[in-house]
Amino acid sequence: MSTGWQLSEHEDWPADAGIVDDGLEAHNAPWVVGVRSLACLARDAQGRVLGGALGRTWGECAELQQLWVLPEQRKQGLGRALMQRFEAAAAQRGVRRVYLTTFSFQAPRFYAALGYAEQARIEGFGGGHVKYLFLRELPHS
Repeated sequence: MSTGWQLSEHEDWPADAGIVDDGLEAHNAPWVVGVRSLACLARDAQGRVLGGALGRTWGECAELQQLWVLPEQRKQGLGRALMQRFEAAAAQRGVRRVYLTTFSFQAPRFYAALGYAEQARIEGFGGGHVKYLFLRELPHS
């Protein structure tokens, strides 16, 4: 019985990733109305990016997708300031909760110190690493 299709797997797939991304975006479009990007950046006096918090908002939820601080700027409060700015900007859009994922080698203790609560963990990654899902309910204004 012929199906007209064949399956394969690839380690180097970026050339075809756009087809999958575009197809999923087209499928999701009717349901994800109102999703907005949110970026909070820190720059020095010369305009160089020192760090950033990137994500998106949708309804009462915000997803922090990336938080990064230049290595020489770490441990000085910049990450905390970026998170506070991200949360404040999200709250202005009506967001009441922020969620994110992070690995054990990244920043789980940092997020916990900011009031994020662990919701789930996934074990089994190489090197014994764990992936965490964190959630923070924002204070009501």
